[in-house]
Amino acid sequence: MSQNSHLQTPPIWRGAVADGAGIAGILVHGRTLTPDFMFEQAERLCMEHIAWCALAAHGNSWYPGKFMDPVEENQPMLDHALACVDHAIRQALAKGYTHDRIALVGFSQGACLLSEYMFRNPARWRALIAWTGGLIGPAGMQWPVRADQLKGVPVLLSNGDADPWVPLSRSRETADVFRGMGALVSERVYPARDHGIIDDEIGQARVLLGG
Repeated sequence: MSQNSHLQTPPIWRGAVADGAGIAGILVHGRTLTPDFMFEQAERLCMEHIAWCALAAHGNSWYPGKFMDPVEENQPMLDHALACVDHAIRQALAKGYTHDRIALVGFSQGACLLSEYMFRNPARWRALIAWTGGLIGPAGMQWPVRADQLKGVPVLLSNGDADPWVPLSRSRETADVFRGMGALVSERVYPARDHGIIDDEIGQARVLLGG
């Protein structure tokens, strides 16, 4: 088995006392970015009851290709990245957080990774915040809908109308998949928005996280 380079940097915990009280927020950055970028977004959210846990990709990238490349072309790094998320989730569970108090928060490549993780690991998560993301796989891919496995889970899928990295069509496909699984999906589309996170996206995330 290949060594998982993403596990070389341990998850970084900050914020509220990480003792199982409140909410744990798993932060996953995009390609070329770092945990500091995601901690900056956490500061923008201004939610003191959340213990934030940021993950760091080896080489600042979770997988080598584009998220809509054939899945096998991003292996084994994609599986390693998913295992890194799972490692952080297990840490949160060990600290006393239950699934309904664990929120998944990602941007761009990180939002794609967390969308894929939640699809593969359905539970009563606190929320999924996917700023500019969608499920991983090539055009025309079909995801088997498993009814009610995400029943009641709040999901935010936000994107620009012409994002250069994540097609709006994939965000909409992802919304349909999660709705079919019972999630409460909120979609936000921003005309002419740059590849980033604007204040309205922060505000929408606060609503889903209970701010």
